[in-house]
Amino acid sequence: MPAMVSRYEALLLTVPEITADESRTIEDHIDRIIKGVKGSIISFEKWGKYKLAYPVRKYDYGTYFLVRFESEAAAVEEVKSIFAVKYHELVMRNMIIQLAPKQSLVYQKPPSLEDAPARDVSTFLKENRMDGFMGGAESSEDAFEDDEE
Repeated sequence: MPAMVSRYEALLLTVPEITADESRTIEDHIDRIIKGVKGSIISFEKWGKYKLAYPVRKYDYGTYFLVRFESEAAAVEEVKSIFAVKYHELVMRNMIIQLAPKQSLVYQKPPSLEDAPARDVSTFLKENRMDGFMGGAESSEDAFEDDEE
């Protein structure tokens, strides 16, 4: 009797400075495990860097990855063990859930820090009502303009 194949989703929180090579190594290792039980990876997505609600291992930021795969249940424990043992310095937290057979794979994720538009210091100070922070002038640009006149 063939083993039952289900869809799973793994959410990984890694250290914020994870490199592209390190994430590719993790992806390749997961792929080998899943293919070893005749499963397949549906997707491996880097969601990006986010500010954490509380520090994890003294990091205020972390990078999230979402991995979706189809496999036998036996592969799930093996995938969990590589996060805990082999990649314990890169993967700070992980969660693997089994998806319902017809569950949508579409998510609305908030923009990561890499996705957010860059802002200049003046805009940041105005948005946070810190206009007087730069030497008592209304803004650093106003102070600079006054000096030129």
